[in-house]
Amino acid sequence: MNSGSNQSINEAQQAIIREFAEFGDNWLQKYQHLIKMGNDLPEMDPQYKNDDNLIKGCQSQVWLHSYQENGNVHFEVDCDSQIIKGIAAVLVKILSGNKPEEIREAELYSLDEIGLRKHLSPTRSNGLASLIKQMKKCRER
Repeated sequence: MNSGSNQSINEAQQAIIREFAEFGDNWLQKYQHLIKMGNDLPEMDPQYKNDDNLIKGCQSQVWLHSYQENGNVHFEVDCDSQIIKGIAAVLVKILSGNKPEEIREAELYSLDEIGLRKHLSPTRSNGLASLIKQMKKCRER
């Protein structure tokens, strides 16, 4: 499935870009879609909602749990903010199920392509950067 050249990550990013392109410049619809994506995430096991999995640098409370299966990293995430949970869902959709080295090397251009980064407040941008940094560490917790 993974070619070793981030092909599946880039395919996932292209799918996200196409998904959000359907809304044009309507940010209300884009935010509603983000919230739906966050709500569609599988429920995180409460045992993983602990200080070790809490992302530092986020204004909201964001928990990230990662584990490896057959050499691929999988992410589970939960958040007390619907928008941030939706953004985290986008990242999970892009990165989950890939090899650690592919995740570390991934260039997450889709967030800029859909205009997401420029529509975030500075504190949310910092939180997004912290979440991406933690996901790229790809360690099993």
